[in-house]
Amino acid sequence: MSCNYAEGLSKYENKGVLGVAEIFDTPELVEEKCEQLVKMMLASSHTVVHTGAGISTSAGIPDFRGPNGVWTLEEKGEKPAVNISFDDAVPTRTHMALKSLVASGHVQYIVSQNIDGLHLRSGLAREHLSELHGNMFLEVCTKCRRQYVRSSPAPTVGKKETGNICPGTSAERACRRGKLIDNILDWEHDLPENDLQLAFMHSAMADLNICLGTTLQIVPSGDLPLKNLKHGGRLVICNLQPTKHDKKADLKISTYVDAVLERVAKRLGVEIPEYRREEDPTKRDTYSVQWNIDGKMVKSLEKRYDSTIKEKTQLKKRCSTSSIDQDREDLKRNNKKLKQEQRSNATNEGDLNS
Repeated sequence: MSCNYAEGLSKYENKGVLGVAEIFDTPELVEEKCEQLVKMMLASSHTVVHTGAGISTSAGIPDFRGPNGVWTLEEKGEKPAVNISFDDAVPTRTHMALKSLVASGHVQYIVSQNIDGLHLRSGLAREHLSELHGNMFLEVCTKCRRQYVRSSPAPTVGKKETGNICPGTSAERACRRGKLIDNILDWEHDLPENDLQLAFMHSAMADLNICLGTTLQIVPSGDLPLKNLKHGGRLVICNLQPTKHDKKADLKISTYVDAVLERVAKRLGVEIPEYRREEDPTKRDTYSVQWNIDGKMVKSLEKRYDSTIKEKTQLKKRCSTSSIDQDREDLKRNNKKLKQEQRSNATNEGDLNS
């Protein structure tokens, strides 16, 4: 069961704010806000989507901090009533919409905190995804660091040995039988370096960061959507509960994420496909698919990142200088107008006294 993942983690007291009441915008307001979001996406040349547990609840996987979330109910000594196995869950409308939005060029990158593997299973390519907290359907070799896609969820969590041996062969780079561990982070683990580096750079470069189904409480993941703000970027949050970054958002949508993505895709003319088993890497033979981030991809993005941030910084300086110059011109005009009014008043007073 999916909440067994949570039970497998080490004890940790500070799980954040739990069980806050959900808020729903009116249907009319949702339509209006979705229209605004579409306009923002069309104006953006680099859009990054940040996903949390809220995008998987319609697949039957409970969230963590919602009114019926895993951590919320844990405090009461209860467990979620709805709790599907990771094997039986399938990608939601949001997962499939995001795959299509990436393919159509409306979204450039996805940063996920989810460990359920549903982005992978939707058919989304690795080059468009950072998985910051791991993936239940992966194993990692402790020697060669290859990541392998499994046909079933890993039997362990917290980077523990699964009992399997790396199948790396001499046809590639022989591994010499390294031990495989699960890919799921426990509370004390550092985030995977390449995933985090790509997530940071894409988030900072973004003209638009969109957050779906997350209260943004876990750091550093929850702070990544803010990285573009100092460069003039925009932030949109779609979540039923309030988040700690709501006041920084240009737009907050309070409704189900599936409803938002369906409306956005329709307005953009993007079809949302159904989930197809034949495009799901977990339905192939175990270890036949690797899920590594290519180091060349990281280096290539570093060059783009440096260039883009430099350009955005220079543009902001020019705009700031232009704004200051404009303020000075306005001040001069106002002073000139004030002096003219003072002269006119003095003349009028002289006429009255004569």
